[in-house]
Amino acid sequence: MESIIEIKNLSFRYQADQEHYDVHNITFHVKHGEWLSIVGHNGSGKSTTVRLIDGLLEAESGEIWIDGDLLTEENVWDKRRKIGMVFQNPDNQFVGATVEDDVAFGLENQGIPLEEMKRRVTEALSLVGMAGFSKKEPARLSGGQKQRVAIAGVVALRPDILILDEATSMLDPEGRLELIKIVQEIRRNHQITVISITHDLDEVAMSDRVLVMKKGEIESTSSPRELFSRSDLDQIGLDQPFVNQLKQSLRDSGLKLPEHYLTEEELEEALWELF
Repeated sequence: MESIIEIKNLSFRYQADQEHYDVHNITFHVKHGEWLSIVGHNGSGKSTTVRLIDGLLEAESGEIWIDGDLLTEENVWDKRRKIGMVFQNPDNQFVGATVEDDVAFGLENQGIPLEEMKRRVTEALSLVGMAGFSKKEPARLSGGQKQRVAIAGVVALRPDILILDEATSMLDPEGRLELIKIVQEIRRNHQITVISITHDLDEVAMSDRVLVMKKGEIESTSSPRELFSRSDLDQIGLDQPFVNQLKQSLRDSGLKLPEHYLTEEELEEALWELF
């Protein structure tokens, strides 16, 4: 697959006179339709990187290519139309008095005709399971419902790229998993490319590739399976997956299980073989 995003030798400092770079000489790509997770400790440069991609920050050096074009001051607004961002706190994104008003806001700014706007709002709310909440006030929704509406507002704009910046971090485990599955379905049905800044293991597990950032640099790139096989996950801001913890406990009790990473299904099969 072709790359929809290419980052080449990108560097950025929030203050020009500071010694260290917040993002230093990073190079990576994101393929069309791919789900890329970016992980790392707070301050590792994850959110700064996606803000550079979206043109919210201007790089000190390096290049950002989006859909075959170099990102410049002249085309930044045009390229932003290809990108939708959902942030950690959805309250910061709400501007409408009702859910449907909020989803329609971005469409109005783009001058979408009224009938097309209504259709897109209805479709987007249905996609995220919020069709019955169109007349509700966003402030009266639960955290998970607010994030669904925030995603609906982005999806209605038909972006090619969806960026989730810690978008599930304020939700409970059940809400996080539900939201991740919704994004996975939207990505599959609409061929959207997803970049996810996260510490959530379920979110990482659903991605195609994982980029690990450390002190503003790229420490490694791997598949989720390869990442979960590492013994130093705590050093990059991640917990050990539950299945890793369970497998280790079973190994400590004397069961002969593989050392490498196993999914829940693979662990279940390995246990059936033992007994």
